[in-house]
Amino acid sequence: MNYLWAGMIIVGIIFGAFQGKMPEVTNEALDSAKEAVTLCITMTGVMSFWMGMMEIATRAGIIELASRKMRPLLRFLFPEIPKGHKANDQIAINFLSNFLGLGWAATPAGL
Repeated sequence: MNYLWAGMIIVGIIFGAFQGKMPEVTNEALDSAKEAVTLCITMTGVMSFWMGMMEIATRAGIIELASRKMRPLLRFLFPEIPKGHKANDQIAINFLSNFLGLGWAATPAGL
């Protein structure tokens, strides 16, 4: 995958150079870098919020309850995970977050 992305970037730069559009290529690269930093800052805030919410839910026992309710599905999908393993809780959180439409809330559990 890295080779694919690197190849597309190199082809784009070469194409831009032959078309005489290097200033545009440079400006777009800088704009994309700025957007990447903005996205990282935004995701850090959102993920921090949801990690805090998940910690509260874990201490309240909500996560364990949800994991127990989802155990038959999780055992069917992931039979190699031992019973009572912590991964079951994280997978249950990820499933529930996605099911409820909380896309960014699923990221911390998925990581």
